Amino acid sequence: MTKQKSIKFTFNPKIKCVNIQESKLVFPVGKVYCVGSNYEEHAQEMGVTVDKDQPFFFSKPAQAITQLASIPFPTQTNNLHHEVELVVFLGSECSNISPSEARQHIFGYGVGVDLTRRDLQEAAKGAGKPWDLSKGFDHSAPISKILRKEGLLLNEGSISLKVNGQKKQSGNLSNMIWKVDELISCLSKFITLKAGDIIFTGTPSGVGRLSINDKVVAEIENVGTLSFELIK
Repeated sequence: MTKQKSIKFTFNPKIKCVNIQESKLVFPVGKVYCVGSNYEEHAQEMGVTVDKDQPFFFSKPAQAITQLASIPFPTQTNNLHHEVELVVFLGSECSNISPSEARQHIFGYGVGVDLTRRDLQEAAKGAGKPWDLSKGFDHSAPISKILRKEGLLLNEGSISLKVNGQKKQSGNLSNMIWKVDELISCLSKFITLKAGDIIFTGTPSGVGRLSINDKVVAEIENVGTLSFELIK
């Protein structure tokens, strides 16, 4: 048997992990995908037309994930927005699967907020450029602990977000244009999904501006709650 050579890194690799409810285990994050305009009313408030033939995906880097209770307000923006979303965590590899096969790859769910530099996003849209700097900055993906529910297909339940105690977003997962199984299936046709990959599934209407010292509470029925404060 050939002796395996030890790997020597030039510096220690950083692995982004998410805590799991009632567990000492952590979930190592792989690829992070987000779905744009997956609720009709949100698409309308953003002035876009939903392509109902195929969902639109974009990515955030894994290092955007955070579970800090106090999040530094991002630089280079005068218009930071909140977008509450159901997050799906995948527990096994899949490629080119049908919607009926998707549930067997689900590890669990969480509550996420897609923080967006809206001014940078609008400028990028207008110039036909990518959204990376508006979506993928430090701490731009706050996320709750994972509710481990392997094989559960979740397509119903209230979803909401409050800022300083005032409800800003309110909807139901049943209003998603593309359901969880359809999103996993569609994405798997373009790229092999692995254990550790996660999907932000889109936000209902009511997105709006955040400021320093704002306290955010996001909640999804039967999934959990996410709370954080924006600090200077």
